[in-house]
Amino acid sequence: MAGPELVEIGFSGGQVIAVRLEASKLKDLRRALEADQGWTELETPNGVVALDLSQVQFVRTDAPPQTVGFTG
Repeated sequence: MAGPELVEIGFSGGQVIAVRLEASKLKDLRRALEADQGWTELETPNGVVALDLSQVQFVRTDAPPQTVGFTG
């Protein structure tokens, strides 16, 4: 089972915050952004973050590690 993923959230004005989110919480965030729900709270391993969704400009997730060759 994978742990929390690093997610950067960018806002109008240029600020960016980085949080670690479980996959289900990231899906919840994406749904909230699509629905334009105003404010939402994210539960992270380091506490709760309240976001004004109208100010979010982007969500960037950490890319999976690159591997070369065979594994096993």
